[in-house]
Amino acid sequence: MYFWKHLHTITKHRRLVRRGCFAVGLYRQGLTHDLSKYSWTEFRSGLKYYQGTRSPNSKERELFGYSTAWMHHKGRNKHHFEYWTDINVNTRRYEPVPMPRRYLAEMVMDRIAACKTYHGKNYRDGDALEYLECSLEARESSMMHPQTKRELVCLLTMLRDKGEKETFRFIREVVLKDKPFAEE
Repeated sequence: MYFWKHLHTITKHRRLVRRGCFAVGLYRQGLTHDLSKYSWTEFRSGLKYYQGTRSPNSKERELFGYSTAWMHHKGRNKHHFEYWTDINVNTRRYEPVPMPRRYLAEMVMDRIAACKTYHGKNYRDGDALEYLECSLEARESSMMHPQTKRELVCLLTMLRDKGEKETFRFIREVVLKDKPFAEE
């Protein structure tokens, strides 16, 4: 029943991410962003739990305590901080590691595109930061590496305060050139 609506939603999201990635010079990532959403594992959940105003993964998670689509997605898409964990040789526990800058930049584009997709004409440049702040309150902040968190908050705050044009310029000229920012 929701086939075309879900297909439209994910395609629109990918188009917005592509536009943002191209604006900062991440052409390959713009073209390949979220291709796993078209896999049957993720697409099936999208059809079954489609709502149009938020991710179908949220509904699946509410019903079952987890989302099979999300588990599939985060393990294949490096622009999600949840992908960036590894076993610490000292503690022998999984811990977050810092995200490489190009995936951090793609994550910013992903968050902007998600907010634009779900908020439509009500989108504001502060939406992605607001969503992040709510997410960090709702779950353990230890899931994201502290450096990645500082950098993401810095970029989303810049987006809110200075807009896309200035934030994208900063990402091109500072973030993707591995210049320091958001230091402790």
